[in-house]
Parts: sequence; structure tokens; C-alpha cells
Amino acid sequence: MSQSTGPQSLAYTHLIVIRHGETAWNRARRLQGQLDIPLNEVGRAQAAALAEALAGEPIDAIYSSDLGRAMETATPLAETLGLPVRPDNRLRERCYGDLEGMTYAEVAEQRPEDFARWQARVPDYAPPEGESLLEFHERAVEAALALARRHPGERIALVAHGGVLDCLYREATGMTLEAPRQHELLNASVNRLRSDSAHLTLLQWGDVSHLEALALDEVDKRVP
Repeated sequence: MSQSTGPQSLAYTHLIVIRHGETAWNRARRLQGQLDIPLNEVGRAQAAALAEALAGEPIDAIYSSDLGRAMETATPLAETLGLPVRPDNRLRERCYGDLEGMTYAEVAEQRPEDFARWQARVPDYAPPEGESLLEFHERAVEAALALARRHPGERIALVAHGGVLDCLYREATGMTLEAPRQHELLNASVNRLRSDSAHLTLLQWGDVSHLEALALDEVDKRVP
């Protein structure tokens, strides 16, 4: 009589999803979108701290948005692990079209209708020359799943943007696109997901414990 071995175990891919380090435009609450804004001094320090924190992690591949702030964040980690950074434009931030470069306050004052639709998270609203939330969500999620399928049973790092992290969080938790965001999208944060090639599962979110020493340094600089 033959014995049943049961269903074969799935080859899950472990995704370490990282938001790029801080830029001057992050501090100014200015819409970066797909404009190529570099890291500031704090962002570069965050990237170095991130690389140190993940130095012992068994990472098989590193992918990054091809925008400079993401590539700058990925590079120290890649150098630490002896891996190349593989740029992928599917991991770019949402395109905000002609709103890019404006501060949130400027959009609210000068483009109130666009601001209202953007803040209400209307799925099919796209700024002029930009990308709708629905289009962006589909792009970001499919990019993550496609890269997971390329690395079954492995661990990969994806360095991207706040909007991409938001899309992946919503997909993994079943949260709708319209629901107000309550989860944090922190610069240089470590966020862990698992994929069976067709679905995403949330494992850990918003880990910035590796940045605590940097925060203390900032406090020290303000002490007379």
C-alpha cells in the first residue's frame, strides 16, 4: 500500500521591502513622484545604517527603483553583501504628472480639485500627465510578485518608495485602496513580506530600530 506524502511545501519567497532614505523634499513635504531627487545627509546616514543592520541577512538579490534616491539607498547594502543592485523601473514611485515638484500646501492652494481627489484616494483619479492610484497599485504589486516568482524559496531586497510600500501593505492585508492610511511609511524602514508567487502575506512592518542611534545623534547635535 502506497503512502501519501501530502501536498508539496510551497517555495515561499521572503521579500525585504525598504523605503529609500530621507531627501530634502521629504522634509519639505514636496511631491517627488518620479523626479530624480538625491538623498540628503540624513538619508545617506540612514542608508549606511541599513546596510550594517542587514549585513548578516542571507539575501540572494537586491532590486531597486531606478530613481537616484532608491539606488543611493540600495548601494551601501549591495556593497556590504557583495551583490549588484538590479534597477527596475517598475518599482518607481507613482507618477504625479504636473503636480510633481509642488508642496502639499501648494497643491491644496493652487489645485484644490486635484488635492481633494488625491487626498480622498479616488482609485481612478490621475493627475494630468500622471498615473491613477489603480494603475500604480497594479504596477507595484505585479512587480513585487514577478520578482518573487524569479526567486522561489529565496530572500530578496526591494528598495523602493513610500507609495510602493503602501501598495504592497494594502495588497498583503486586504486593505482597500480608498481606506485612509494608518500604517507608517518610514524612510529606510525594513518591511517583511512573504510571497507564494501569487499572493503577498505581511510578516513585519515599519522596523526602524537600526536608525535609533542616528536619532540620538540628531538630539545630541541640538544640545548646547
